[in-house]
Amino acid sequence: MKIEEKLVDAYNTMMKRVHSTIDEAEEKTIPTLEHNLEEAKARAIELGELTREEAEKVTGYLKRDIEEAAGFLQETGEEFTSWIQFDYELIEDALKEAFMNVADQTKLQLRQLGENAIKASQYHTGEITGIGTLTCEACGEKLHFKKTGHIPPCPKCHATSFKRG
Repeated sequence: MKIEEKLVDAYNTMMKRVHSTIDEAEEKTIPTLEHNLEEAKARAIELGELTREEAEKVTGYLKRDIEEAAGFLQETGEEFTSWIQFDYELIEDALKEAFMNVADQTKLQLRQLGENAIKASQYHTGEITGIGTLTCEACGEKLHFKKTGHIPPCPKCHATSFKRG
């Protein structure tokens, strides 16, 4: 399995784990999103799915995407599906549900994260991202992600820096 495929699979698995942890904790008390990400990361390492370095990368990618969603929701007041920027029926149901539940159940945490997202919302070639649209900072070309994937160089100008939306 290629490293890119491994990291994409890990992203989806860790997102599911964050979602599962939030569901389990809801009856008692909702732990912070940061804690849930750390738990998902530790589990991936413990199960030997990822090295510590790979898990750190994937955790960073997840945090960035969740913070980006929070920033969008905070800035615009629009619905989560607007952030995705394309017909969300195209998204795999499980991934859509995981994203929606993480966003819905952590709104207060997302508001805090949203402030950070405005500052740190840059995406780069070689990273992994979740569903949504990235725009090339150099030429404006849009890359649409219908599922978790590896960010390639811009197909139009070969630049390597993108913004969400």
